[in-house]
Amino acid sequence: MSNIFKKMAEMQKQMANVKEIVGRITITSEAGGGMIKVTATGSQRIIKVDLDPEVVDPEDIEMLQDLIIAGVNKALEEAGEAAQNELRDQAGSLLPKGMDLSKFGL
Repeated sequence: MSNIFKKMAEMQKQMANVKEIVGRITITSEAGGGMIKVTATGSQRIIKVDLDPEVVDPEDIEMLQDLIIAGVNKALEEAGEAAQNELRDQAGSLLPKGMDLSKFGL
Protein backbone atom coordinates (compact mmCIF):
# COMPACT_ATOMS: atom_id res chain seq x y z
CA MET A 1 0.00 0.00 0.00
CA SER A 2 2.82 2.41 0.80
CA ASN A 3 4.23 1.74 -2.67
CA ILE A 4 0.98 3.02 -4.21
CA PHE A 5 1.15 6.21 -2.12
CA LYS A 6 4.79 6.68 -3.14
CA LYS A 7 3.83 6.33 -6.80
CA MET A 8 0.96 8.80 -6.37
CA ALA A 9 3.23 11.34 -4.68
CA GLU A 10 5.76 10.91 -7.47
CA MET A 11 3.08 11.43 -10.14
CA GLN A 12 1.82 14.56 -8.34
CA LYS A 13 5.35 15.95 -8.32
CA GLN A 14 5.76 15.15 -12.02
CA MET A 15 2.41 16.76 -12.86
CA ALA A 16 3.41 19.91 -10.96
CA ASN A 17 6.58 19.94 -13.05
CA VAL A 18 4.54 19.56 -16.25
CA LYS A 19 2.28 22.44 -15.18
CA GLU A 20 5.35 24.61 -14.67
CA ILE A 21 6.72 23.64 -18.10
CA VAL A 22 3.39 24.45 -19.76
CA GLY A 23 3.30 27.81 -17.97
CA ARG A 24 6.66 28.71 -19.51
CA ILE A 25 5.43 28.15 -23.07
CA THR A 26 4.92 31.46 -24.87
CA ILE A 27 3.29 31.96 -28.24
CA THR A 28 3.13 35.25 -30.14
CA SER A 29 0.40 35.57 -32.75
CA GLU A 30 -0.36 38.35 -35.20
CA ALA A 31 -3.53 39.91 -36.53
CA GLY A 32 -4.10 42.58 -39.13
CA GLY A 33 -1.03 41.63 -41.12
CA GLY A 34 1.24 42.02 -38.09
CA MET A 35 -0.24 45.31 -36.90
CA ILE A 36 -1.32 43.60 -33.67
CA LYS A 37 0.92 41.09 -31.87
CA VAL A 38 -0.33 39.19 -28.83
CA THR A 39 1.77 36.94 -26.62
CA ALA A 40 0.10 34.24 -24.51
CA THR A 41 1.41 31.52 -22.22
CA GLY A 42 0.52 27.85 -22.23
CA SER A 43 -1.46 28.64 -19.08
CA GLN A 44 -3.81 30.72 -21.23
CA ARG A 45 -2.63 34.11 -19.93
CA ILE A 46 -2.06 37.13 -22.15
CA ILE A 47 1.28 38.64 -21.17
CA LYS A 48 1.87 41.19 -23.92
CA VAL A 49 0.01 43.14 -26.60
CA ASP A 50 1.94 45.18 -29.18
CA LEU A 51 0.12 47.66 -31.41
CA ASP A 52 1.63 49.21 -34.52
CA PRO A 53 1.06 52.98 -34.10
CA GLU A 54 -0.49 53.07 -37.57
CA VAL A 55 -3.39 50.89 -36.41
CA VAL A 56 -4.41 53.44 -33.76
CA ASP A 57 -6.92 55.61 -35.60
CA PRO A 58 -9.18 57.64 -33.27
CA GLU A 59 -11.75 57.68 -36.08
CA ASP A 60 -11.91 53.88 -36.28
CA ILE A 61 -11.75 52.47 -32.75
CA GLU A 62 -14.01 49.58 -33.79
CA MET A 63 -11.38 48.22 -36.21
CA LEU A 64 -8.74 48.36 -33.47
CA GLN A 65 -11.03 46.51 -31.09
CA ASP A 66 -11.74 43.83 -33.70
CA LEU A 67 -8.02 43.38 -34.40
CA ILE A 68 -7.20 43.06 -30.70
CA ILE A 69 -9.95 40.48 -30.22
CA ALA A 70 -8.71 38.52 -33.26
CA GLY A 71 -5.12 38.66 -32.01
CA VAL A 72 -6.03 37.56 -28.48
CA ASN A 73 -8.19 34.69 -29.70
CA LYS A 74 -5.51 33.49 -32.09
CA ALA A 75 -2.78 33.67 -29.43
CA LEU A 76 -4.91 31.78 -26.89
CA GLU A 77 -5.79 29.12 -29.45
CA GLU A 78 -2.16 28.60 -30.48
CA ALA A 79 -0.95 28.64 -26.87
CA GLY A 80 -3.61 26.06 -25.98
CA GLU A 81 -2.48 23.81 -28.82
CA ALA A 82 1.16 24.14 -27.75
CA ALA A 83 0.21 23.33 -24.16
CA GLN A 84 -1.77 20.27 -25.27
CA ASN A 85 1.19 19.04 -27.30
CA GLU A 86 3.51 19.49 -24.31
CA LEU A 87 1.03 17.73 -22.01
CA ARG A 88 0.74 14.87 -24.47
CA ASP A 89 4.53 14.55 -24.64
CA GLN A 90 4.94 14.73 -20.87
CA ALA A 91 2.01 12.42 -20.11
CA GLY A 92 3.54 9.79 -22.35
CA SER A 93 6.53 9.60 -20.01
CA LEU A 94 4.31 9.26 -16.93
CA LEU A 95 2.03 6.48 -18.13
CA PRO A 96 2.63 2.84 -18.85
CA LYS A 97 4.12 2.14 -22.27
CA GLY A 98 1.50 1.68 -24.98
CA MET A 99 -1.35 3.39 -23.13
CA ASP A 100 -3.57 5.24 -25.62
CA LEU A 101 -4.46 8.78 -24.46
CA SER A 102 -6.53 9.71 -27.49
CA LYS A 103 -9.74 8.74 -25.69
CA PHE A 104 -8.99 11.43 -23.12
CA GLY A 105 -8.43 14.24 -25.62
CA LEU A 106 -4.62 14.15 -25.29
